[in-house]
Amino acid sequence: MQPLNRTTDKSAKKYTERIIQFGEGNFLRAFVDWIIYNMNQKADFNSSVVVVQPIDKGMVDMLNAQDCLYHVNLQGLDKGETVNSLTRIDVISRALNPYSQNAEFMKLAEQPEMRFVISNTTEAGIAFDPSCKLTDAPASSYPGKLTQLLYHRFKTFNGDKSKGLIIFPCELIFLNGHKLKETIYQYIELWNLGAEFKAWFEEACGVYATLVDRIVPGFPRKDIDAIKEKLQYDDNLVVQAEIFHLWVIEAPQEVAKEFPADKAGLNVLFVPSEAPYHERKVTLLNGPHTVLSPVAYLSGINIVRDACQHEVVGKYINKVMFDELMETLNLPKEELQKFAHDVLERFNNPFVDHAVTSIMLNSFPKFETRDLPGLKVYLERKGQLPSGLVLGLAAIITYYKGGKRADGAEIVPNDDPKIMDLLKQLWATGDTQKVAEGVLAADFIWNEDLNKIPGLTAAVKANLDSIQANGMLETVKSIL
Repeated sequence: MQPLNRTTDKSAKKYTERIIQFGEGNFLRAFVDWIIYNMNQKADFNSSVVVVQPIDKGMVDMLNAQDCLYHVNLQGLDKGETVNSLTRIDVISRALNPYSQNAEFMKLAEQPEMRFVISNTTEAGIAFDPSCKLTDAPASSYPGKLTQLLYHRFKTFNGDKSKGLIIFPCELIFLNGHKLKETIYQYIELWNLGAEFKAWFEEACGVYATLVDRIVPGFPRKDIDAIKEKLQYDDNLVVQAEIFHLWVIEAPQEVAKEFPADKAGLNVLFVPSEAPYHERKVTLLNGPHTVLSPVAYLSGINIVRDACQHEVVGKYINKVMFDELMETLNLPKEELQKFAHDVLERFNNPFVDHAVTSIMLNSFPKFETRDLPGLKVYLERKGQLPSGLVLGLAAIITYYKGGKRADGAEIVPNDDPKIMDLLKQLWATGDTQKVAEGVLAADFIWNEDLNKIPGLTAAVKANLDSIQANGMLETVKSIL
């Protein structure tokens, strides 16, 4: 079997270096670089990526050993059809370690064709470190490195406005672009880079908030031998991902024209505000996850896909998504329905055994951010409580009681010790009224007293009683 590189695979193309990418991990390679590959193939984008390792230890040596070639293995359901494809990605031209190749890193700023900066440096990556200096080679933080690069570009091209950069952070924080921009301003001030540079950054560069969505399990350990056999290449950087992809970019249409993902048929949206899409994802993807998990687990189901396909729990999931949570959002109905059907296909992915217990970690804080806002809006709009969401909350409370499932499986809740202690004390009373009132009154979880929501305490208590007396499945049937 031959190694994978540009000598053994002569079909790999070379493109103009126009993109600097901070991050070499699985997500960027299976999402952003896959998108750029498709734009090169279908929209004549003619762009390659120079990868910059954001921290001292990373994978650039592994990438360079394969001339930055690797395969993306997409798996899942696409409009009901099972897909398991392999695509060789050739968009990364080279990979740099700025800690050992700082001069080469800074020279990227001198390349006139450079136009985009993309990053995923983890949620902690967009942070201001006041100990960073302009003379560090490089600055320790990602925004520090980016500010060094931008300042060098500003000086190289004498403040030429046409040499600004378009910056798309992909870190998983809401309004990531706003946070990155603020942090760059902090460095401009800390390093006294002057009003002219600040004006050039403001007028010539754009830092745009984005929302990214694709599940990327990463390196396919259990399938790798079969994949290499199929490829007839020794690819040690294969990355597995689901088929679904969504990139929402809060930027004007002139930016969209420069990044023509729509011409490649990709699910990349340029929008005036990212907020409704963030809310849609949290509500219709994360919201159902949070309540289906305890309901499924206490019904004897361990995998998300099996829960979706179960004759009772599957109906419960549909009720929560389509009849309850969808009714609380403000985007067009057809758009929400399409997204919800895509979510169900993702939950049903035959290649991913997503354990419901892995979603159960920190369930109370998750319910507070993902489901409680919907519960309140539903009550306001419909004049009644959403019975599926209320049952989901009762299921979480029951799960946190611990003990054993009907089939003898151990129930092992995991959360903040303060929450665990509270639930232990409440369940020790043996009184479901006290349990319901005590959980709903815990303002350190909810930042308010949920007993004040009309009818909620009684509804939670009734569900707790039913689960104790009749079991979870019979309780689910009673609300369908």
